[in-house]
Amino acid sequence: MSRLTRLVRFLSPWIALGLAGALIAVVLRPSLLPGRTELAPSSGAGETVPARRGAAVPALTGSGPSVAATLVSDPAVPGIPDAPVARGGAPASYADAIARVAPAVVNISTRRTIVERRPLDLASLFDPNASPVRRREELSRGSGVILDSAGHVATNFHVVRGVEEIRVQLVDGRSAKARLVGTDPETDLAILQVSLDHLPVMPLGRSDRLRVGDVVLAIGFPLNLGQTVTQGICSATGRSQLGLAMLENFIQTDAAINPGNSGGALVSANGELVGINTAILSHENGAEGIGFAIPVNLVRGVAEEIEARGRVSRGWSGLAVDEPADVDGQPLPGVEVLGMHPDGPGRKAGLHPGDVLTALDGKEIANPQDFLGQVARKKPGSTVHLKGLRPGRGAFETDMPVAERPPVR
Repeated sequence: MSRLTRLVRFLSPWIALGLAGALIAVVLRPSLLPGRTELAPSSGAGETVPARRGAAVPALTGSGPSVAATLVSDPAVPGIPDAPVARGGAPASYADAIARVAPAVVNISTRRTIVERRPLDLASLFDPNASPVRRREELSRGSGVILDSAGHVATNFHVVRGVEEIRVQLVDGRSAKARLVGTDPETDLAILQVSLDHLPVMPLGRSDRLRVGDVVLAIGFPLNLGQTVTQGICSATGRSQLGLAMLENFIQTDAAINPGNSGGALVSANGELVGINTAILSHENGAEGIGFAIPVNLVRGVAEEIEARGRVSRGWSGLAVDEPADVDGQPLPGVEVLGMHPDGPGRKAGLHPGDVLTALDGKEIANPQDFLGQVARKKPGSTVHLKGLRPGRGAFETDMPVAERPPVR
């Protein structure tokens, strides 16, 4: 018994040392345990993914960034140095894309004279030469995008509406007065032209390829801070019925847009224009991170027509319409005719106030904006077929000529 005790005492330190070594080995290399996997190195991405020993890390599917840390070159940005991107396509930096497009985003300053009634005071009451009105200058700022080497600049109509002088300043410090080529109030777009040499030109993308979740960058001159870039995603496409313009097909984004950003660029992560920033929802309504941009496909078409003709030709019905309602006041599909221009197409088609129009060329009319948009896209001189309901008469059909919309000032 004493011999066994001595043997145990002799072996105990070595057994304890062996167990301690095994514990240290498991802590340092968990993969030594059966069924355990090791983590692939992150290489700076900040996250890791599990990978079995000897197996390749699979690329994650979808449009979002992969958490695999391997960096590769992005072949979708021609003409600039390869941008580092994480596996799955997400750039590690947008600096190269910004360097490509930011020079083509310009600051627009405007001046106009405001005429307002002079407030009554004792001096004006006893001065026979006192003018009943007073004039003051109003200065405002916005942003714009250079579309071509000829100096055409896209901005918002509301940025230049009613102004007397427009000046464009580039980020390189050059500035010049701009000429207003034409406007399209129905889409809140305006085209300017500036005469400067060696102008940077914005690469144009395809807004019809923009997907919800794609990264977008807003570039402009907000709040007199100088050129500013903010980043977000495309939150939605095809937004309408916002009351911002007659023809609405907005891109919604959570990239920060502030006063002064109007007319600036919304660009893709690859450095291509996808929209013109135009509006934000008021913070007074509790909105946060909701801005809107005009799709570049629409901008391209409007710019081409303004450059060629000085204006955009759109169809016009001469009708004032609103949503019809049932006896309980609930809105119904279609539009109710409230009034019409005395010489407009609607009167020539025999329409009357109170008529409810339900379909145009076989397509159901969803709401007033849908009706106005359908007519606006028709070529002036063409004819549309209308279906509707008339109180006391029932269903009817008629053909209506489409006239050219009078210019909006």
